[in-house]
Amino acid sequence: MDFALSAKAEDVCARAWDFMREHVFPAEPVYEQWRAERGHDNHEHPPVLEELKAEARKRGLWNLFHHELGGLSNLEYASVAEITGWSPVIAPEAMNVGAPDTGNMETLMLFGTDEQKRRWLDPLLEGEIRSGFAMTEPDVASSDARNVQTSIVRDGDEYVINGRKWWITGTADERCQIFIVMGKTDPDGPPHRQQSMVLVPRDTPGFEIVRHLPVFGYQDQHGHSELRFTDVRVPASNILAGEGDGFMIAQARLGPGRIHHCMRAIGMAERALALMVERAKARVAFGRPLAEQGTVRESIALSRMEIDQARLYVLQTADLIDKFGAKGAKTEISAIKVAAPRVALAVIDRAIQLHGGAGVSNDTVLARFYASARTLRIVDGPDAVHIRGVAKEELARERPYAG
Repeated sequence: MDFALSAKAEDVCARAWDFMREHVFPAEPVYEQWRAERGHDNHEHPPVLEELKAEARKRGLWNLFHHELGGLSNLEYASVAEITGWSPVIAPEAMNVGAPDTGNMETLMLFGTDEQKRRWLDPLLEGEIRSGFAMTEPDVASSDARNVQTSIVRDGDEYVINGRKWWITGTADERCQIFIVMGKTDPDGPPHRQQSMVLVPRDTPGFEIVRHLPVFGYQDQHGHSELRFTDVRVPASNILAGEGDGFMIAQARLGPGRIHHCMRAIGMAERALALMVERAKARVAFGRPLAEQGTVRESIALSRMEIDQARLYVLQTADLIDKFGAKGAKTEISAIKVAAPRVALAVIDRAIQLHGGAGVSNDTVLARFYASARTLRIVDGPDAVHIRGVAKEELARERPYAG
């Protein structure tokens, strides 16, 4: 395996780092102050994001998540995703590579009709609107997509949707104008052919935002919300692919997206380690810098080892996707989805410990990083589901020697 970046990817990463240092990091306090002045329950769009988006486009750092758009392989883009993970709240959106929009754009690129692409994909690619992916439900274990209970019933030239969804990312932001909604069109069909996906515009009658849900007390600008669909009607032409294709679309959508999540987690871990090192050098306890204390050195060394191990695993998986597609790397995708967030949490936790009270306050990024990294053990399938898949593959693997 050769993980060396191409000249193009090296150039993109260099430009991304320049953008982060010159614009994104300085914008973080501006972004936070703007939100704090309006109350964090306010989900308006901070103007500084539009300034960052314009700068990113000027620098050619736009829509890099997809090889057809950015000209990078999954392996090459992984390094870009890691860079954005150093500032996960604003950098991905600034470069139009944030979730869930990337997954939704890829879904529309793969399965959308020309009209669906014109109406929804084009403005998403331009960063003019945002989108939601509505699969998770409050009343069933949504880690098994076959459990989805939202009904999608054909009625002439329309589909009628009834059901509840929650933890739907992006909904609180008024720019979230379109939702990909997963539900059942054939409850009595084969288990993996019961589900379909339809496009539901935000202003459709019967669509209701019930509440916005905080994550460990944090209200993100874009929000995570509970939704209710009551006799929501959309044209039959709003279906993605065809009836019964929902499960297939979900699997196609989640593969590359998990690479992005994992590399952003590694970026967060790298920033946490950088903060840990800076703190260790600057603080003195018991007559000498923390950096000279054995336990602190161990925390720093372990963090470096774990980050590098996780990164290599993710890069290997990205390389497999490039060569064999997401289906050919399904076990590795599950494995990194467990490994990378756990490493990020471990490193962030050590950084919090070294910072003492400052680590659990909002004076550093560490508390928010921890909350964000912890949710990654749930989103896109909880750890238990991915571990189950890896174990199943491992139990079926043939061995060269079993003595």
